[in-house]
Amino acid sequence: MPRSVPSVASRARRKKLLKKTKGYFGARKNLLTVAKTTYQKGLTYAYRDRKAKKREFRALWIQRINAATREHGLSYSKFMGLLAKANIDINRKVLADLAMNDATAFKAIVEKVKK
Repeated sequence: MPRSVPSVASRARRKKLLKKTKGYFGARKNLLTVAKTTYQKGLTYAYRDRKAKKREFRALWIQRINAATREHGLSYSKFMGLLAKANIDINRKVLADLAMNDATAFKAIVEKVKK
């Protein structure tokens, strides 16, 4: 019976990894051990930043709403409190979009909340 060696399978595994690291700089794209650690680190960053992205966007929306409400004489926290009191359920993403792209609609919301 012929001797069984894992050369085809191991070469395929290495090629698969090196294909995933295509476009990386220097040895990170063509040396197996360096490419493997870089790829694993990249997956770690990707997982972490999928969570961080949500926090960053929420912070951006809050900044945009705050800037728009201050033009109408309110702070962000007072505006959000008045929104809750008026039973207006609009999330921060939509409010920030209105503040940026449709100032008249945002002004109407602020006026309704101020009453």
